[in-house]
Amino acid sequence: MNEQLFKPIQEATYLTVPNAWRYRSILRYVYQQHERLRHYIVLEEIFQYLKQDPHFRELTEEQFQQDLDQLVAWKNLIPRQDTGRVSSIAEFKKRKFRYQLTPYTIEIERMVLSLEQLGEGFGGSLERTIFDRLLGNLMDISKAWVAAEAKFAKTNEEMYLLWQDLYENFHKLTDNAADYLAHLHSEKVEEQMMTEAFLVYKEALTEYLRNFMTSLQRTSFRIEGLLQEIPALFSRKLSECVAEYELSIPRLDVRPSQEQLIERFQNEWDSLRIWFLGDGGRESDLLYLQNATNETIRRLTRFAQRLGETHHNLRNRRLDYLHMAKWFASLETLPEAHELSACVFGVFHTRHLWVDSPKQTESFEVEVWAEPPSEVQIRPKVRSYKEKTRPNAVIDQSERKKAALEAYLKEKAFEQQLLENLIQDNQIVLRNLSEITTFSRKTLLTWISKCMANPQRQGKTETGRSFTLQRASDRPIRLNCEDGLLEMPDYVLVFEKKAEAAR
Repeated sequence: MNEQLFKPIQEATYLTVPNAWRYRSILRYVYQQHERLRHYIVLEEIFQYLKQDPHFRELTEEQFQQDLDQLVAWKNLIPRQDTGRVSSIAEFKKRKFRYQLTPYTIEIERMVLSLEQLGEGFGGSLERTIFDRLLGNLMDISKAWVAAEAKFAKTNEEMYLLWQDLYENFHKLTDNAADYLAHLHSEKVEEQMMTEAFLVYKEALTEYLRNFMTSLQRTSFRIEGLLQEIPALFSRKLSECVAEYELSIPRLDVRPSQEQLIERFQNEWDSLRIWFLGDGGRESDLLYLQNATNETIRRLTRFAQRLGETHHNLRNRRLDYLHMAKWFASLETLPEAHELSACVFGVFHTRHLWVDSPKQTESFEVEVWAEPPSEVQIRPKVRSYKEKTRPNAVIDQSERKKAALEAYLKEKAFEQQLLENLIQDNQIVLRNLSEITTFSRKTLLTWISKCMANPQRQGKTETGRSFTLQRASDRPIRLNCEDGLLEMPDYVLVFEKKAEAAR
């Protein structure tokens, strides 16, 4: 474990002390000037800025100087003596300083400012173009790899920039997706989903999630394929190139060793690979993101459906009840009200019998008593009751089974012969095939899918014959089938010779 984890961060002390409001105001002003490329701020400028606020009206120069000294002691500010404006020895002895923020304080203020802008929400987003950018970064890096020489064709600087773009997009994807899904599952958002105002945003939100899922499904398979094809030596060489360029950047402070940088970049590459492919039988985080997004879409749909049904039912029932109330109020006698109640609400304390028999007609105009009666067989409700059965003779079904088996084997032999007829010179060239049957089309697509799932693009037929999938050209072809035309890539299935398969 890193020893720095056991040390307190002294630079963050100013955020929690009793006078934090004074320290934070000073550092926030210096940080704002730092963002404007003014790195050295004089004492008088900071003091004048604070005095403009009513909270600092009673602040004295002595207290202000003590605050600055304390921030210097906490390593938040670096004092540098200003000798350019000195006109006498007395002024030099006063030691006028310019103050500069330390690197830790810059990052702390940057983080605090982002937290203030974030508020109580999670933020984040699901950008559908992020997967396309990740795929483009991976393709650019993989194209620079020369497998025969086990090195990259680009310079270390170019590989460093490519790696920075790749990991930045990956980091943005994981952080934004996690934050946005957490936002949708937060208690505040769930409360808003219970209101009717949610129905206005339901369509836009669902469409947003579905567009993200479409981009994920379209691109993730290509990213997974690229990562599976990349060898282990690739990541090692990439880490070495990036580490070498990192060390070539002139820096005067303490720099890590080359092995530490290589290990860091190697871990970052492994985290990217595990996120897409999983590790040790554990499902990948990509699959988890896909399932979480699908579940979120289902939750939104369920919430919207329940709100719609509740709103619709309440409105319709209210109108119906008003109509029935006027109807009952227009009656003059109690027997008429009883008759109307029986028509509207049905007969009270009745038994309904259900009969499993087909209806003669579905017409609403046919009365119940016009239908023929149905018979209901009632059995005694006692445990000892058993229906009388007669022993039946065992019927010999061997001839029927034999005929069914022969018909099945004949059909399989016919289908196998159809496939054998497609193989010419131990290969199937799809663009040269004439019209094929539906069975042949389904079998060919099954073989192609087996090869696409295999890194070596190899597969086996149902009879155990091995074959390899190759792409003849980049132009699409049309496969003429008895049930239509199928547009697909120009593939060729190359089979092993029967003699080699027998060995």
